[in-house]
Amino acid sequence: MKENHWVNTSPVRTLRTDDPLELLKFARASFRGGGVAIAMLVGIRGGAARALGSQVVVTEEGEFAGFVSGGCVEAAVAAEALLAISEGRDRSVLYGEGSPFFDIVLPCGGGITIALHVLRDIDAIDQVIECLGKRRPAGLAYSPRQQSLSCVEPPEQAGWHDDTFVSVYRPVTRVVISGRGIEAERVALLAECSGYDAVVLDPSRAAEGLDGVADAYSAIVLLHHDLDAELPFLEKALNAPGFYLGALGSTRTHRKRIERLRGLGFSDEDVARIKAPIGLFGPAREASSLAISVLADVAATRLATFV
Repeated sequence: MKENHWVNTSPVRTLRTDDPLELLKFARASFRGGGVAIAMLVGIRGGAARALGSQVVVTEEGEFAGFVSGGCVEAAVAAEALLAISEGRDRSVLYGEGSPFFDIVLPCGGGITIALHVLRDIDAIDQVIECLGKRRPAGLAYSPRQQSLSCVEPPEQAGWHDDTFVSVYRPVTRVVISGRGIEAERVALLAECSGYDAVVLDPSRAAEGLDGVADAYSAIVLLHHDLDAELPFLEKALNAPGFYLGALGSTRTHRKRIERLRGLGFSDEDVARIKAPIGLFGPAREASSLAISVLADVAATRLATFV
C-alpha cells in the first residue's frame, strides 16, 4: 500500500510570528492550496510559556507558523498535525506533565494539551478576519465533537465553555499620537516595529483628527511641550474611547494641567484617566528611552485591561 505523502513530510517553520491575525491569514491562504490543520493550546497544567488559545497552523506540505510553547514542542505538534491531516480527523495530544512523550520535556515543568483541528472550510476564519478588519473583537469556537469551527461573540478570555473551546481575537493596539518633534517620531516608529497600528495626528488639527480614529483598543499619547497647544486635544481625548491616555510633562506640569481641566468642568474621575508623567519609568530625557517607556506602559495597560 502506498504511504501517505504527509507522513513522510518533515515539518519546517515557514513564518515566524505569533500574531493571531497573521496566523488566521496564513491558514486561509494555505487552505486554498491544500490541507491545513490548526493546533490550539486548550489546556495548561502548571506553568506554560503561552496563553490558552495560542495556535500553530500547519499545512499538508509541512510548513507551519505560530507557537503553543516557548518553541520546544512546535515541530512535534506540526508532526502530529500532519498525521491528523493524513487521517482526515481531529485529535488531541499532551506534552509535558501527564504526556506519553517522555523525550519531550517542557522547560517550565508543566504540561499542555493541544487540540488538532483539520480544516474542512474557512467560513469561520473569514468571519473572524472580517471582524478584526472592522476593529471588532471575535471568538473562534472549536467543537471537538463536531470537529468544526464557528465565529461567535467573544467571552472575556479564552477557555472551555461546556464542550466547546473558544479562542478570543481582539483588534491590534492602535497608538494615536499627537505632538511634534523627535518624541512623536520615535514613539510612532517603535509602535510600528512592535506590530501596533500607529496614527500620528497633525498637532494643528489633532482634536478634529481624533474623531473616528480612537476606539476601545486605542492608546492615546500626547507628546506636547506646551499646555496651551495640548489642551484642545486633551479635552477631546478625555471624551474619546481608549484603554490608555498619557501626557508628556513633569509632575509640576501635570498639576497645572489638572487645575486647567478642573476649571473647564472636568471631574476628578476624568482627570484620573490621564497617565502623567507618561510612561512606565522615568524620567526619560531622550527620545528612544521615552518611546520604550511609553510603549511598555501601553502594553502593560492593555494586558491588565483585556485579560
